[in-house]
Amino acid sequence: MTVNSVTDPIRTLETEQRELNWVGMANLRLPIRFRNGEQIEHGISSTKIFVDLNDRQARGIHMSRSYDLLHKQLSEQVLSPQVLRTFLGELLTVHTEYSTQAKVEFSCELLLLRKSLVSNNEGWNYYPLRLIGKNIKGTITIDWEVTVFYSGTCPASASLAQQTIQEQFDQKFGTSNTLSATQVRMFLTARDKIVATPHGQRSSATIRLRQEVATDAFPLTAVIDRVENALGTPVQTAVKREDEREFARLNGQNLMFCEDAARRLSSSLDDEPSILDYLIRVEHYESLHAHDAVCVIDKGIQGGFKAEP
Repeated sequence: MTVNSVTDPIRTLETEQRELNWVGMANLRLPIRFRNGEQIEHGISSTKIFVDLNDRQARGIHMSRSYDLLHKQLSEQVLSPQVLRTFLGELLTVHTEYSTQAKVEFSCELLLLRKSLVSNNEGWNYYPLRLIGKNIKGTITIDWEVTVFYSGTCPASASLAQQTIQEQFDQKFGTSNTLSATQVRMFLTARDKIVATPHGQRSSATIRLRQEVATDAFPLTAVIDRVENALGTPVQTAVKREDEREFARLNGQNLMFCEDAARRLSSSLDDEPSILDYLIRVEHYESLHAHDAVCVIDKGIQGGFKAEP
């Protein structure tokens, strides 16, 4: 008996069963290449690939077809919206007898070389990334999602810290009608006189974007730059004292609740016409509290992304 003569277990159901929304594979570890603007990036992806099963007499799908097609695609192609569109069509073709929708998702990290704020240094920063393609009965969408980390300093805490320092100043100089610049400078620079500092925390902004299917690249760096400029306090890599001082200044100039950060990002992305839709999730990992502060906002277009907590 040959392998080809064995009865296909995929089609052994004698009675009709329920259709299945999605069937496929997850956590496939695969090397990928993808277009970031004019650059070609490399990564190790945790990949998902799924189709629906709408044949009530089919026991399952041929997962080997999906894997073989995926392996061939990644070996020969650099991922872009156009490439994903073509791949989704081919995926439905190889499952044409029982599928009308397909989805593929690649999760990896994008590494970008970032310069220090002041000093002549640079280092690698990482950005969790997802590339997502769907074909639902011929309607194709190409989305991607990136997470940017930044520093969030609490405005309320900054105000309270400032008030505490002012009270300390009043205790020392409250009865003095005049003060010299030297006296004030000595107070400000004395270690024991800065009696309070505002609390801050590492924070994250996860942005999901939808772009035109017919484009030949993902504008990853361009969007990340836009996001980091809007926030003002992206986390740093290589840091010298002058960089740390500048970072402290930037935090003081960009006091943010999570609501402030979400509105900044929304305004920035609204100004970019190539972004068809967006979904923003901001999380401040509180240092004062044992919980996180979260804000979610969508672009607000009909039929688009919907914000969920």
